[in-house]
Amino acid sequence: MKLIVAYIQPEKLNAVKKALFENDVHKMSVTNALGCGEQMGYHESYRGTDIEVNLLKKVRLEIAVNKEYVKKTIGAICEGAKTGKIGDGKIFVMDLVECVRIRTGETGYDSIG
Repeated sequence: MKLIVAYIQPEKLNAVKKALFENDVHKMSVTNALGCGEQMGYHESYRGTDIEVNLLKKVRLEIAVNKEYVKKTIGAICEGAKTGKIGDGKIFVMDLVECVRIRTGETGYDSIG
């Protein structure tokens, strides 16, 4: 079992969801996030004062999958989120030690679905 965490541009969320659904990945958590990376932010003028904005809006996706879905999930996220420009995002893949479905008490691979 793996936990896939991806940070993407907010405007690419619908394209990523569509690509995931086409690859039979339907379960995910989505959270608004702020972050910075290579993009380094931007400068903005507010009431005549120059302001550096270095924490940019991102969307964090968390998707728990069994091993056979890892490559399909990563491929779908890349397909939906890629623009070819700095700031497209990152994907992290971590081992998921245990998962429990609260409703049924199922554990492990069966609980992810």
